[in-house]
Amino acid sequence: MNKQVFALAVSTAVSGTFAPPASAQTSVTLYGVLDEGINYTNNAARGHVYELVSGYAQGSRWGLKGAEELGGGLKAIFQLENGFDVSSGRFNQGGRMFGRQAFVGLSAERYGVLTFGRQYDSVVDYLAQTTANGNWAGSLFSHPYDNDNTDNSFRLDNTVKYTSPSISGFQFGGTYSFSNDTNFGNNRAYSVGGQYAYGGLLVSAAYLQANNPGNGANGAITANDASFVAARMRVFGGGITYTFGPATAGFVYSNSNYLNPTGNGYLGITPLVPPGVLLNSLKYQNFEVNGKYQVSPMLFVGAQYVYTMETYDASSGGVKPKIHSFGLMADYNLSKRTDVYIQGEYQQITGDSTYSILDEAFIPGAQAPSSTSKQVVVRAAIRHKF
Repeated sequence: MNKQVFALAVSTAVSGTFAPPASAQTSVTLYGVLDEGINYTNNAARGHVYELVSGYAQGSRWGLKGAEELGGGLKAIFQLENGFDVSSGRFNQGGRMFGRQAFVGLSAERYGVLTFGRQYDSVVDYLAQTTANGNWAGSLFSHPYDNDNTDNSFRLDNTVKYTSPSISGFQFGGTYSFSNDTNFGNNRAYSVGGQYAYGGLLVSAAYLQANNPGNGANGAITANDASFVAARMRVFGGGITYTFGPATAGFVYSNSNYLNPTGNGYLGITPLVPPGVLLNSLKYQNFEVNGKYQVSPMLFVGAQYVYTMETYDASSGGVKPKIHSFGLMADYNLSKRTDVYIQGEYQQITGDSTYSILDEAFIPGAQAPSSTSKQVVVRAAIRHKF
């Protein structure tokens, strides 16, 4: 569908139905991404597997976004974005029609943007762009279990968000997500973040806290959307990238702390600990080094290494395993909107044993955890944007 024709049709329909002032200018854009490819996993629950799967370098999606000029530099804006699985046609994000984003708000060039709805938190908005997975590589390059949400494992419902204008390279923002519960603090969340950009330099930082994520169906992070189910989640971190010529290099640190975690969205109903054991807290410290090189206008290659320190504090005792993750990627543009890519990720867990499923390597995006402390996933895919 031609986006300009679509925008004109929608604008005409809106004008005919609601009869806004003649001076109002409304625009609506249809857009999307289809990412589909073949994955090979060397060990997924004791066996290797080949599978056709969707949405790794980018989640497959379609969406509508628009703006209406209100005068004096003020705009009304909205965005509705659906995530779906190309292989099956099913909705992602817990079966939501607009599970990726759904918000409406106001934008002013001098004062910033204020929006209301289902939205990204500040970790995604600011910190993620300095990681490989949150920038150019996608979910296979996520930190273990995407423990810091730099790969958008969940969004925030019932959210008010403010984003400032850029002021001499500085920008900041924050979110507050209502619990929608008579117990005001139950399953609410809030986050803040900021960045500074100058030339090829980008420095960013963010903080996120959520109470009882994954508990209930009406709060900030609901049961069918959470990464970890816990009594409390805290995530903070900082990152830096620098682009010089065709090369970009980055370093990221993130710290994730889960109090009394009981489950994980990637593992489904599989418990985190053996029967009779209580998990008091689970902490991750992620140290990432990444790099990308633009070989030609059509081709880039990228690499990533993440060293993760896990702190496992249970009623059976506390241990500190280490997780090593390595990723490589090459992407070739066939046209402005279509590219093909190949990527691979290797993960190995070393050091202390937790005697739980957390001792088994698991790359986000793999069909299941490995039966050992090692796992490899390789993907070849095509991506089209419209």
